[in-house]
Amino acid sequence: MKRPKILVLGAGYGGLSTVVNLQKAIGGDDAEIVLINKNDYHYESTWLHEAAAGTLPPERVRYDIDRVIDAQKVTFVQAEVTAIDVDNKKVTSTAGEHTYDYLVIGLGFEGETFGITGLDEYAFSIANVKAAREIREHMHMQFAAWSAEEEKDDSRLTIVVGGAGFTGIEFLGELGNRVPEWCEEYDVPREKVRVLCVEAAPMVLPGFDPELVKYAVGHLESKGIEFSIGTPLVEATPEGVKIKTGEDTFEFIPTRTVVWAAGVRGNRLIEETSIESHRARVRVEPDLRAPGYDDVFIVGDCAFMINEEADRPYPPTAQIAMQQGEQCAKNLVHLLAGKPTEKFVPDLKGSVCSLGSDDAIGVVYDKKITGKTASFMKKVVDNRSLFLLGGVGLTVKKGKFKWF
Repeated sequence: MKRPKILVLGAGYGGLSTVVNLQKAIGGDDAEIVLINKNDYHYESTWLHEAAAGTLPPERVRYDIDRVIDAQKVTFVQAEVTAIDVDNKKVTSTAGEHTYDYLVIGLGFEGETFGITGLDEYAFSIANVKAAREIREHMHMQFAAWSAEEEKDDSRLTIVVGGAGFTGIEFLGELGNRVPEWCEEYDVPREKVRVLCVEAAPMVLPGFDPELVKYAVGHLESKGIEFSIGTPLVEATPEGVKIKTGEDTFEFIPTRTVVWAAGVRGNRLIEETSIESHRARVRVEPDLRAPGYDDVFIVGDCAFMINEEADRPYPPTAQIAMQQGEQCAKNLVHLLAGKPTEKFVPDLKGSVCSLGSDDAIGVVYDKKITGKTASFMKKVVDNRSLFLLGGVGLTVKKGKFKWF
């Protein structure tokens, strides 16, 4: 009898969690599990801001997929997915065509530029390991070039970060610690460096506790970070960015470094399928299946779910993506056994936003925390994700153990 084939696209938090939990729950004779991913490694996307600032080396934020999958139960295909045909149950990749009985889409996020002129061409995005490495090397090059110039170009020392959400604030936290180190390394006066956060929304960290937001802004400002809130970035050029400061007023900021962290969307391949989506995110059924497709599950950044208690969408966090992967695996096991699927109910343990390696803010089990306590909890959260996917060995190898 032919084994049912489960095809998983993407080895991010959601996809890899699905595979790891599937291989624990079923035997090799129960189903054929195939994982397709562009790279042969998984990267901790919640650590990319550290790699971009140079706090962590890029190789530290990733690990090989074969460290966490059971090759006796899972076939790994390193390839880029190029098309998804959910009506004919086919997926096309650079390694060929793949059929399936059940499909799990966990292709992750892409940066959302909202149509801002020049952003694609002249701004960096903390999107993956390669992008993080490019940002780090670019900023080092700017400091080194300024130091070597006879006629100083101060735009080299201006860093504009677009977005005051989680990624933007955590990146700013790393810059707050790293800039003084770069100034010392390249003999740059600290007062010459300008780090500016531009946010179109009227607030920092929307949805976060206001008291904690005030703490975060104060902490970052004490390290020289500037904020321009409620001022949309409207254009990026090779010489700098234009922001809207009023109804009919604009300001041009000369800069060589623009890092865009103001929005994400699902993978564009979603929009090329017949699955209904918005910004490539699918409002999934309670059991994580795509509407109208009993054989397609969607997890991670491509899945959209409403928190009915808060009356707003659940944020696309690693915590939720990993829990979705776990529930998706359970539901697939149920389907293989001819049993009904179960509703996904997030178990939200809290949220912690780092402000550099030694400070953070957060809410853990409804308790507000700041400073070194929050920073400690952030590292615990990071290590926990490693443990859930790769066990003790991976945690020891890649974990964060410098607590204070």
